[in-house]
Amino acid sequence: MFRDIIVDPHYPDCPIRNILARISDRWSMLVMYTLSGKQEAMRYSEIQAAIPDISQKMLTVTLKNLEADGLVRREAFAEIPPRVEYSITERGKSLMPHINSLIDWALSNLAAIMNDRKKYNTK
Repeated sequence: MFRDIIVDPHYPDCPIRNILARISDRWSMLVMYTLSGKQEAMRYSEIQAAIPDISQKMLTVTLKNLEADGLVRREAFAEIPPRVEYSITERGKSLMPHINSLIDWALSNLAAIMNDRKKYNTK
């Protein structure tokens, strides 16, 4: 269901490509950002409600990949009905300042980039 390692055929031993390919997919940073904004763990349905455009399958795959990389913790409770909670790990928290910097950069440059795209597309 998820990949243990992402290998670039031209640079198979490149750690930058391996890690960035995993966290720069469409949903990983958004899931981590969502989890990091909460003091307490979140249930699957809470994460899905916070990111309404993610499919159930993609949320499941993304959470498994982030858990496999030690960025997200999954805790299952033996209750009826069963309960599972997700939280960001210390490793995940150490990545968040970098993600937040990227978010800040994107917000600061969004208008100019959108304007440049519009100009480019009208050429």
